[in-house]
Amino acid sequence: MIQTKGESVFSYVNVLLLSLVSLSMILPFIHIAAKSLSSEAHVLAKDITLWPQGFNLMSYQYVLSNKQFFYSFGNSIFITVAGTLISMALTVLAAYALSKKTLPYGRFLMMLFVITMFFSGGLIPTYLVVKQVGLMNSLWGLILPVALAPFNLILIRNFFMGVPESLEESARMDGANNWRILGSIYLPLSKPALATISMFYAVGYWNSFFQAMMYITERRLMPLQMFLLQLVTDEKTSDTVITDVFKEVTPETIRAAAILCVVIPIICVYPFIQKYFVKGIMLGAVKG
Repeated sequence: MIQTKGESVFSYVNVLLLSLVSLSMILPFIHIAAKSLSSEAHVLAKDITLWPQGFNLMSYQYVLSNKQFFYSFGNSIFITVAGTLISMALTVLAAYALSKKTLPYGRFLMMLFVITMFFSGGLIPTYLVVKQVGLMNSLWGLILPVALAPFNLILIRNFFMGVPESLEESARMDGANNWRILGSIYLPLSKPALATISMFYAVGYWNSFFQAMMYITERRLMPLQMFLLQLVTDEKTSDTVITDVFKEVTPETIRAAAILCVVIPIICVYPFIQKYFVKGIMLGAVKG
């Protein structure tokens, strides 16, 4: 397809702007990685840019030798896996029901979900509810209160509404019930959308720390993000825990190494669903 001069200029400007935005996100990450791999002297001298100076892995050795890191890592894995499964189950079931025009009060129920996107119950009422139902100091307290995201529900619902009704009618003529139709028709056809929404949920659970700050007081239940938050903000702790064995590291390099250890696992998941990402968003965003 031949582009006009205006379209070509727009394409070049678009590529330039997107490249600048990408660099603004990638360069800080590279700087943190370089700092985590650099020696104490170069870090203290602040001569680290985008390449490590005085290659040193002691910061990673320190982080990976910290028992609390592995406790928090296990907690985050459980929260992410269990939370994503529960959230996807609730989202798919609610979206399937709300996609049916024959659902009684379907529009009213959908409106209730949409309202929660703009108005919440408030921080204190939410805290009191979590406390009263016994979810304080429990990993389930970081999952159940945020198990269903209305935005993700809308995307899946719109996708389900785009499935041809003739497929469902044929299945019903063969004696299939709603569970069979959902499992045999809707879910196989919605793999891109499901993979994309699963990624949304997984990243949200992995990066969440505010709920942990509110509902978790025991160190053994801290998720990885809360461990990282304490490591980054508590300079006294970082300074005092460094022993002679790790005398070549500084609190700054330890924080950088911890950030990389927290970010890399969730980044490794993205390549497996990248092929579904754009297609899933476009299909789910089409109004049914």
